Amino acid sequence: MYLPPFSTALADSVFPFNWIYDATRLFVVYLAAFFTASPQSIEVQGSNSSGDYLIGLGIGDVTGPVVETNMMGYAYLPQTDTGLHMRQRSRAFIVADASNPSERVLFINSDICMGDTGIRRTILSSLQSSYGDLYTPANTALVGTHAHSGVGGYLENLLPQVTSLGYVNATAAAIVSGTLKAITDAHNSLVPGNLKLGNTTLLNANRNRSPSAYLANPEWERAIYEGNQDTTVTVLGFENADGDATGLLSFFPVHGTSLYENNTLVSGDNKGMAAWMYESYIEPSSMPGNNSFVAGFVQSNVGDTTPNTLGAYCESPGKPWDGQPCEFEHSTCGNRTEDCHGRGPGFNISDFESNRIIGQAQFEATRTVMEGSNMTAVSGSVKSAHDELFVTLPNGTLARTCPAALGYSFAGGTTDGPGAFDFIQGDNSSQSQNPFWEVVKRFITPAPSEEQITCHYPKPILLNSGYNHQPYDWSPGTVDVQMLRVGQFVILVMPGELTTMAGRRMRNALRAKLIAEGVLDDRAYVVIAGPANTYGHYITTREEYGVQRYEGASTIFGPATLDAYIHKYSELVPYLGDSATGMPSSIAAPPEQTSKAISLQTSVVVDNPPIFKHFGDVLIDVESSPYHAGDTVAARFVGANPRNNLRLEGTFLTVDRQTNTGWVVVRTDSHPSTTYQWNRTTKDGTPAGTYRITYYGDSKSLLGSISAFTGESSSFVVG
Repeated sequence: MYLPPFSTALADSVFPFNWIYDATRLFVVYLAAFFTASPQSIEVQGSNSSGDYLIGLGIGDVTGPVVETNMMGYAYLPQTDTGLHMRQRSRAFIVADASNPSERVLFINSDICMGDTGIRRTILSSLQSSYGDLYTPANTALVGTHAHSGVGGYLENLLPQVTSLGYVNATAAAIVSGTLKAITDAHNSLVPGNLKLGNTTLLNANRNRSPSAYLANPEWERAIYEGNQDTTVTVLGFENADGDATGLLSFFPVHGTSLYENNTLVSGDNKGMAAWMYESYIEPSSMPGNNSFVAGFVQSNVGDTTPNTLGAYCESPGKPWDGQPCEFEHSTCGNRTEDCHGRGPGFNISDFESNRIIGQAQFEATRTVMEGSNMTAVSGSVKSAHDELFVTLPNGTLARTCPAALGYSFAGGTTDGPGAFDFIQGDNSSQSQNPFWEVVKRFITPAPSEEQITCHYPKPILLNSGYNHQPYDWSPGTVDVQMLRVGQFVILVMPGELTTMAGRRMRNALRAKLIAEGVLDDRAYVVIAGPANTYGHYITTREEYGVQRYEGASTIFGPATLDAYIHKYSELVPYLGDSATGMPSSIAAPPEQTSKAISLQTSVVVDNPPIFKHFGDVLIDVESSPYHAGDTVAARFVGANPRNNLRLEGTFLTVDRQTNTGWVVVRTDSHPSTTYQWNRTTKDGTPAGTYRITYYGDSKSLLGSISAFTGESSSFVVG
């Protein structure tokens, strides 16, 4: 269920988080066993026809306030949203054993940066009220796509709330509301069906952003694999009893950073784009969010992967290194991090082109699998399990996880989002840092004890967040450890970001254990999904941790974190057996933090139109001369604050086409061909015809009442 508050022989005053496991509980993990099982593969078989499972799918709008709210991912205060590129969605997938429907799993793939304990707790509470014990912490997974352009302020712990000025209830409420809508639709649509499994290789859609850390892994281990990032796309296809495709889950590791930290339009980034592409490909006449075919593009071992496939370059006008590749070991330009930026495949074309390219690559690869003839039927039990954590080393020596702490390289950022000041990646000595920070950090978090320093070594501790509980917990002290099984397909639901090699070790270890325990045979296929349920930051290999680039510095529970997860997930394996019953004894859930949360975001006081104007009036109209496909059409209206009404399952704008029977909506704010700001919308690739732009807004009076209004541009012709 959760990472436990382990006891220790040391005084509780030394480790108030109690994250050290009992010294009397010694376990051994043999890394050699990681590679004893036969390689993971898919054997082509015929599809089922009897409907071995009950399957249900649903989709819901989870878009929070699209203005005046910091985004989640880059932790960059100036990245405060100003509008909307594409709405965020939660997609729910339920699979139940047709012969025993109480045996089921609920997988939620949401266009948010990461899963969160408080959000999941609220969802589960509501589900219990509606469905009793059918959906539990064991069988329900909340997985984020790791989009970095979604609305922030929803995570329960304090540290990720800093740039959003605290907790943003409107964001959290939108995620809960839309996710529950998706789950309800999935639950109500359960029908007999089948699952099929396939994979393919996708090149040039991701890149390792910390290659120097990857090289620290053993040469013999690196030689097993092609490349320093995973390129496999794994697809779980859903179909009804007649064999018609109804949805899919596609697993591929690539960061949701196709849209850079200077983007201020809310979006689902490349995973959201891929999902929209597939859903609109299957149902081209359906508006986004109103589709019955549901496509979930799932994040995997994403930790060190980036969509900025052209590499990282110095953007330093006037400097001799301008335009040159960033320095390899530390990703610096002139010994500083700020100017080192990763470049996506379309960075010279438009702000959104890289997002489209990486999204389309995942869409095309997934379509190749779904429409190919090499998928195999999934068959077998539906099981789930969850529990806590501990750790030991392969040689049997004592090791431990540590109370949370972030290293200096955390502040150095990555090539996807560089840090500031004098922090750089790959420097595991605090002596070279600005001594001013040595003073300032003591006022932010408590000074680490010698035990804490030793536990995290060689990480130099910048933020001792595991010891900071004021005004509430800065970092999680317990996290979910969860596995889902459907037939031979097993999902490791991870509360953090595994790097490429950490994910490979994790998959191999668990697959070997599943086979060794007789739970599955050589058909066993294991994937990673995350960051899910609780955000526990990063998980590197011990070798990568020693390099202390961003990922190692952000492995908050210390160098033994990966070992701990591997062992704990291995302990869950017997509970996935066909005849397994019960669940491991677990500790209490993470302490509730939401009620303690602070928010400094000011509310909307009142909206007033300009003098002699009314809400919805057109300020800048479309041109009267004909447009052509590919042209940009813009109109500006007298608007009001979109935070007054999030318009969930609705839209802030439509593009309407005139037909013989009247005006027909052809685009909404969820289409990537439109952008909604307080001053502009765009569209392209449009058939010839007569159009108009309609704006939907809500104004707030001085007395607090909110009134809806609309505005319409003049009609315009596209030739």
